[in-house]
Amino acid sequence: MLVAVCGLWVAVRAGGVEPPWPGSALLAFTPWVVVPAVVGLGVAATIRDRWATAAAAATVLVLALVVVPRSWGTGGESDGVVLRVMTANLRVGGADATTIVDLVRDNRIDVLALQEYTPEAGDAFDRAGLAALLPYRVADPEPLGIGSALFARTPLTGGATPVDPGGFVEATATVHPAGAAAVMVRSVHPCAPYTRAHERCWQRGLAGEPRATTRGTARLLMGDFNATLDHPGLRRLLASGYRDAAATTGTGLKPTWPEDLVPVATLDHVLVDARIGVRTVSVHPVPDTDHRAVCAVLTLPGQPDAG
Repeated sequence: MLVAVCGLWVAVRAGGVEPPWPGSALLAFTPWVVVPAVVGLGVAATIRDRWATAAAAATVLVLALVVVPRSWGTGGESDGVVLRVMTANLRVGGADATTIVDLVRDNRIDVLALQEYTPEAGDAFDRAGLAALLPYRVADPEPLGIGSALFARTPLTGGATPVDPGGFVEATATVHPAGAAAVMVRSVHPCAPYTRAHERCWQRGLAGEPRATTRGTARLLMGDFNATLDHPGLRRLLASGYRDAAATTGTGLKPTWPEDLVPVATLDHVLVDARIGVRTVSVHPVPDTDHRAVCAVLTLPGQPDAG
């Protein structure tokens, strides 16, 4: 039974199937399935059940192929203008603003994306001195955790605060780093598939995110995707031409949620299109929120010649 359950789980994951709720939520724990899969392989081998052993071995092999590359990376460092970014879910505005401002200062962050940005959070960040570090902003503070914001060290243009199918604001703007080509940035936050009713809006939210492009302005998506690299919706978004910054640098198995309990799932991501390089990714605990903050050091192509 253990081998059968693990084998079915892996077949769903490898086949790109979107299972009905609660299967979609459970897919977030796919990396942990390697533990019972290895146990099943050991038991099957001990009792010398050839068919169960073969099935268990195949399950462990597929899991390894799917999960292990996130820990060694695929290579993403490149020359270019450095852009340091950070994303954090504030848990209905309750995250400790001083800690986040300290992270911005210590990591020399150029662009900060915040989710669940409330009016109270806006006041807290003003008091903590965020504007002195990142003076440019596109923000829509809203109650009930649906607000969003972008803060930047250099000017933002084309600022907008579109609302996704789940009702969450996703602050969007183009950042203009000194000496580099402009980058479109979005603070991503689709609704979470924590009930059957919310599963559809979660799927529509992921499907509605801007696809990667190799023309025009480079694209950078970061935030709480409420999805891991094992969810078909996020994998389809990646297939359009994005790379997950953490997986690229070998830190893709570092969990970001739930920080207030035991972090077991990587729901927060920085996605970059093919023109953006990735040097490092790190995750950081923040008091009074259930998500860890994610920082990434990226590289951008230089400013195109005016002529």
